[in-house]
Amino acid sequence: QVQLVESGGGLVHAGGSLRLSCAASGIDFAIDVMGWYRRALGKQLELVALMTSDGRTHFGDSVEGRFTISRDNDKNTVYLQMNSLKPEDTAVYYCSASPNNWGQGTQVTVSS
Repeated sequence: QVQLVESGGGLVHAGGSLRLSCAASGIDFAIDVMGWYRRALGKQLELVALMTSDGRTHFGDSVEGRFTISRDNDKNTVYLQMNSLKPEDTAVYYCSASPNNWGQGTQVTVSS
């Protein structure tokens, strides 16, 4: 059974940075797409960033230019570097791995 374990969330002041990590286990094949979504309180699930195994990336409009995504394919691990954080980035961040695997979520809170 596939398990995704996230780490790195927390509380940070506006303008600060955080790095999220997500390690996948229980997989014996290369994962095509790994990435991150988020859900703020009272809002819908929103794409943050995705990365394919061959390095292609896609970012949500609200984070492009501030967040970067990277992967270690040998370790089935994906990272999200979040810079210039804003209060509106406050949300639960979920790791995803194709096809349709999800982590438990990690809280990111940005204070103004």
